[in-house]
Amino acid sequence: MSETGAFIHALADVQTDDIGPGSRVWQFCVVLAGARIGRDCNINAQCLIEGDVVLGDRVTVKSGVQLWTGLRVEDDVFIGPNVTFANDKYPRSRRPPPMFATTVLRRGASIGANATILCGVDIGAGAMIGAGSVVTRDVPAGELWVGNPARRRGMAPRLAECSAAEGGQ
Repeated sequence: MSETGAFIHALADVQTDDIGPGSRVWQFCVVLAGARIGRDCNINAQCLIEGDVVLGDRVTVKSGVQLWTGLRVEDDVFIGPNVTFANDKYPRSRRPPPMFATTVLRRGASIGANATILCGVDIGAGAMIGAGSVVTRDVPAGELWVGNPARRRGMAPRLAECSAAEGGQ
């Protein structure tokens, strides 16, 4: 346990103290100075979080994800394994832009495995992005988007609907 009440695996390289209580950072993660991680988050193995990134409470980041400067993640967001984020529309080696684009994942959004999220987009509250999709523009709240490029395919199932479909209440 760290001084903040978070669990930091011995094989993680965490350079920030701004991690909420109950959060877990697993092995082979790198979290740079300046990053902010909320309460009760779960950062799975082999992730990178740059110093400008802000994660809300109860965020799950699955293995193999890199969170780059400019990313803002609100509470209760799920980021699936190997999701890719971009933060520069016109990347060139050793020529960063004057300012990196801001990408926002709103409260309760879910991003499926291997999806690619281009920079500067806003993914609305409760929206769901299908596995392998490429998001090139803003996604309204509560919608399901899939494909390359990702397009609206209906409304995202709500948590209660998912539980009922699986035999829950």
